Amino acid sequence: MRLKVDKSGRMVLPKDLRSRLGAEREGVVEVVEQPDGILLKPVQQQPSMLKVGGVWVHQGVAESGTNWETIVDDIREERIQDILKL
Repeated sequence: MRLKVDKSGRMVLPKDLRSRLGAEREGVVEVVEQPDGILLKPVQQQPSMLKVGGVWVHQGVAESGTNWETIVDDIREERIQDILKL
């Protein structure tokens, strides 16, 4: 695939390629310089909450607009489902 570089030095990745790579609109792409060119890698967002030893632990800063009520409700529902399976 060949891409045109415009006067401002910009390139546009075709939509089907962005979709396959998971590089959505307004996402972040990492550029890695290599001896024979560049590698573009979409940066995957990491969750701010991780389950460590059965306990939810906040890692870093939550995104602005995080709906904590929904998160707590989802976790509560997951625990209820786990208990019902016993």
